[in-house]
Amino acid sequence: MHQFYINIRKILYTAHPLLVLMKIVEISKGIEIIDLALLLGDVLVLADFHVGYEEALTKQGVLIPRFQFKDTMERLEKIFDFLGMKDKEIRTVVINGDLKHEFGQISMQEWREALKVFDYLAGKCKKIVLVKGNHDTILDPIAEKRDLEVVEEFMVGNSLITHGHKLSETLNFGKCDNLIIGHEHPAVSLRENPDSVRVEKFKAFLKGKYKRKTLIVQPSFCLVTEGTDVTKEKLLSPYLQQKLDNFECWVVSEADVMYFGKLKNLE
Repeated sequence: MHQFYINIRKILYTAHPLLVLMKIVEISKGIEIIDLALLLGDVLVLADFHVGYEEALTKQGVLIPRFQFKDTMERLEKIFDFLGMKDKEIRTVVINGDLKHEFGQISMQEWREALKVFDYLAGKCKKIVLVKGNHDTILDPIAEKRDLEVVEEFMVGNSLITHGHKLSETLNFGKCDNLIIGHEHPAVSLRENPDSVRVEKFKAFLKGKYKRKTLIVQPSFCLVTEGTDVTKEKLLSPYLQQKLDNFECWVVSEADVMYFGKLKNLE
């Protein structure tokens, strides 16, 4: 446990985000973490943008500053700048579900920001794949504006990318070795030391097993909230209705990624 407290101190007192050196960390063979994204060769996987979240909150009477989209685009820019510095070309970008937030409609904020995301990514890759999430019940009209197809899942080599709100019942499941999901917005809460009253929640990647497959859960690209503490809160994904004690955890703070071992050691 001592090592965890050293690491949390590093997170809490790190340099200004612009000075943090971004890095690529392998989470499984052929699959790497870069900030809040996953890299599979020349395929970049992002999940859970939830554009339009602020407008949805406003309708509920909750007023928050609308900073998410600006911060989202700046974070994306940092990722692509780093990839460019490493001479890594991205041919395909996969958005693994919940690009938008509203269930039964498309808000003006969602129209505007989703199209801006598409236009930005179109300048960075050859192909954009939209995997349908549970919040994407009405995504096709936006996708059609840029001639993009919405799919239920997407295969990259031996990895199946699916949002994670429902179980895959396709032949792809039988053929894959790796499952990559979003949906859960995984996060963990950490203390600086055992006696500290200060608790910080951080977005996190998880890796474990599901029916002999390697299961990787990636955090959300929604920057308004950190997500669901997977050690304390009720989980939604059917893939995660199991004991997660032996799932491994990688914590993301700005552009830094740190390995924190198994979840059972964080409780």
